[in-house]
Amino acid sequence: MKERLEIVQRLEFIKRVSTGKRVLHLGCTNWPYTLEAIDAGTLLHKDLAEVSAELYGFDYDQEGIDVLMSKGYDNLYRADLENLEDVALDMQFDVIIAGEIIEHLNNPGRFLHGIKRFMNRETRLVITTVNAYSGMRFLVYGLRGAGGNLEPVHPDHVSYYSYSTLSLILKRHGFTVENFMFYDLGDEHRPHNGKLRNFINDVCVKIAPQWADGVIAVCTLAGD
Repeated sequence: MKERLEIVQRLEFIKRVSTGKRVLHLGCTNWPYTLEAIDAGTLLHKDLAEVSAELYGFDYDQEGIDVLMSKGYDNLYRADLENLEDVALDMQFDVIIAGEIIEHLNNPGRFLHGIKRFMNRETRLVITTVNAYSGMRFLVYGLRGAGGNLEPVHPDHVSYYSYSTLSLILKRHGFTVENFMFYDLGDEHRPHNGKLRNFINDVCVKIAPQWADGVIAVCTLAGD
């Protein structure tokens, strides 16, 4: 029988693997919620700036980049994650954080191909995304009724990933999955979810870790 996969807190894990490292943060602005996240103290880029040795950020939204620059952040680049060959930066990183990004992309294969130019054999690419089998989301969706058109999904998401599908697309594009985990509903989200959602999540995760809110793949470049 395969080993039971670990459940972690997403934010804690990302900060832990980024501590003392040269880090590239993809989707760093969280636009259009940049100012809200700064005011609430929940901006991931801020957390990474506090723990990393050196931090760079890529984002497609220039407005968000301008906001971060006005707050004193630097090393920010406007980047289309599906056309990373156009980014005017020639550097490799210890850790690359692709948090809640891949489910937004029309062509994730182009992203995975393009990100390799910023990696070496020691680089860890950390991908986090919503779990296709999230028990809480299944139950919320079922309880909403309305013929199935009130799905609990971000309006910009175009795909879902699971343990198998995320592992496979990474393998197909030349990556080795070093570690795979599930992440629980973050403490930063619980106050905004309502008690029922949190309760449903906690029951689901207690029954089966594979019903957790999201998945994390830590991967490296595959050997020749």
